[in-house]
Amino acid sequence: MRELDRGQSFVVTRNGVPVGELTPLLRRRFIPTELIRAAFAGAAPIDPARFRLDIDAHIDQNPTPRA
Repeated sequence: MRELDRGQSFVVTRNGVPVGELTPLLRRRFIPTELIRAAFAGAAPIDPARFRLDIDAHIDQNPTPRA
């Protein structure tokens, strides 16, 4: 368990045959707002109308169930 805490993954075997894998859970990290703002400070502005058109062109957002 200590190795999992350190980020190590393990393959679980039964009679030498792999049957599963133990991997550490991804832990959420808090990132300060100032750091996010600084990272995106030089990013190009987004035009909301064009963004919506791009999304609609590539993703079907029909709420009708398909199954």
